[in-house]
Amino acid sequence: MASATRKLTFDHALLPSGWAADVGIDIADGTICAVQANAPSEEREHIAGIALPGLPNLHSHTFQRGMGGLAETRGPRGDSFWTWRQVMYRFLGQLTPADIEAIAAAAMVEMLEGGFTALAEFHYVHHDVDGRPYDNPAELSERIASAAHETGMGLTLLPVLYSHGGFGGAAPTEGQRRFINAVERYAVLYENAKNALADLDDAVIGIAPHSLRAVSPEALQDLLMMAPSGPVHIHIAEQIKEVQDCLAWSGLRPVEWLLDHAPVDGRWCLVHATHLTPEETRRLAQSGAVAGLCPITEANLGDGTFNGVDFLRAGGAFGVGSDSNIELSAPGELKQFEYSQRLHHRARNVLPGNEGESTGRVLYEGALAGGTRAVGRQVGAIDTGCRADFVVLNPKHPHLSAVSGNRWLDCYVFTAGTTAIDSVIVSGRTVVAGGRHEKRDAIMNKYAATMKRVLG
Repeated sequence: MASATRKLTFDHALLPSGWAADVGIDIADGTICAVQANAPSEEREHIAGIALPGLPNLHSHTFQRGMGGLAETRGPRGDSFWTWRQVMYRFLGQLTPADIEAIAAAAMVEMLEGGFTALAEFHYVHHDVDGRPYDNPAELSERIASAAHETGMGLTLLPVLYSHGGFGGAAPTEGQRRFINAVERYAVLYENAKNALADLDDAVIGIAPHSLRAVSPEALQDLLMMAPSGPVHIHIAEQIKEVQDCLAWSGLRPVEWLLDHAPVDGRWCLVHATHLTPEETRRLAQSGAVAGLCPITEANLGDGTFNGVDFLRAGGAFGVGSDSNIELSAPGELKQFEYSQRLHHRARNVLPGNEGESTGRVLYEGALAGGTRAVGRQVGAIDTGCRADFVVLNPKHPHLSAVSGNRWLDCYVFTAGTTAIDSVIVSGRTVVAGGRHEKRDAIMNKYAATMKRVLG
């Protein structure tokens, strides 16, 4: 719930114009209505620290937080995304609606403590364990919304259409039975999911065709007609096998097919987009769509390395997400993105385009801009009209205490990480103080009890 009115002063803040000191922020109904540098401190609540705009998390499957560590045992023939997926199906086959809500709430607590203040939840689990729809088609959407309400997470809900098991309308597997909908049933789910967001401040709904392998071209068009505005997210070109299968089906690569056959523009987020040709990279950048990168998950799954340098040099927009939630750290996702490029190019400070640029700031501001577009909410800046979402770093942290300005961001991203986070404010309300979420104990105890039962 948004704070009604609040007047704050931060010691330092990163504004659209750059760093500023003694920054006064006026907040009404969760929204910033005034920003003033060198503001008088009288009649204001002073918050010691370095305020950053809260970072959007543009791609997550919250339930997967509960399977962390379950897929880290080597199989008999080597492991890949596809063997990991079988572990995920088995884990998901045990979860009740209450389990999914408990895991989602725990994941959101850790996201908030980890520097994310807005979440785009790519929600593809819709049915009971046997594949039968619930009486309420949006039962599990409501569970995600309830977790967001409990934790204070800003939410963009992306109900996923998943109709087929592979390209060309292949039949779904048993492990996919909780996902499957035809367009007509999805339309009912989508309308009910809208209602699930009614009690959340500033929540947004979007659409998510799961992937080109799971949604037919006709269904994709129907989906876009169903929601002519708002965010559109899709998994694409994450795996080499996916690219090969798409070529066999259509004669085109996944991103190539999508750009040729869909009205891809600034409301789209292409999640992963790992395997691109130079021409696809250029065209994707020019489309205005956001590349939704999940660097920690992509490393964990062995997906490959996104062509970040050429994409950014072509003017492409990117954001970061936590995807499988194997680790929940906003600075960690940014660091892994840069490190993946360093390993690929065997160089340092790869993503900045100009001499003298701070890598931490380039990463952070780039992910703010792309992430804001992807979640479809007015977040991502300390500016009038934006939601009052702040991540406040501790200026006394050993890695931050002797530096200033862009060095704060460099040390936050590459050295201190989430240990530098002191407080987090979402929609004007403090939800994390002293590095801990206000409801951490109750939510994490419930999560622990859930996991003991599920894995017991």
